[in-house]
Amino acid sequence: MSEAIPGYTYGTAQVAQSPVSQEEWELLKQTVLWTAEDEHYLRMAGEVLGDQVDAILDLWYGFVASHAHLVYYFTGPDGQPIADYLSRVRQRFGQWILDTCRRPYDQDWLNYQMEIALRHYRTKKNQTDGVQSVPMIPLRYMIAFIYPITATIREFLARKGHSAAEVDRMHQAWFKSIVLQVTLWSYPYAREGDF
Repeated sequence: MSEAIPGYTYGTAQVAQSPVSQEEWELLKQTVLWTAEDEHYLRMAGEVLGDQVDAILDLWYGFVASHAHLVYYFTGPDGQPIADYLSRVRQRFGQWILDTCRRPYDQDWLNYQMEIALRHYRTKKNQTDGVQSVPMIPLRYMIAFIYPITATIREFLARKGHSAAEVDRMHQAWFKSIVLQVTLWSYPYAREGDF
């Protein structure tokens, strides 16, 4: 599936190198109280969410589409949303859900977080899909999006008959991962030496 996704370059030489050292990465994980149990429950979440990706994206895209200030970041020079751009990003967004849950958080994963960061920032926004859209997504919306992406995933985690305690553990692991990822995505927005 992932090979057919336009612009999905995970693990390739096209991906930016993360400036975050392994030591810094370990300290970040400690800061959000990341544990081996979180890894276990995130893998479980991947099993639960695997066949629900389209439904999740329908919900999230509906949320973005219902807020003009968010859909704006997918518009062209005419102020209208670029349908092909939205479609291509949607495919990568779906793969991101699976990568969040299923990939090891190793150097390739760290590198791809930097790639995602640059694709939201002036450095690479619009380049992957060859579109003329607004030049960047402000950091404030990246941070604020932590809540809807975390709050809305819980109902999907609860749909496969797991206990309330298991759903809560999966949800907490997802939340920690999203905080870690958005933290990494903030790198290009920080002044040199401030990250």
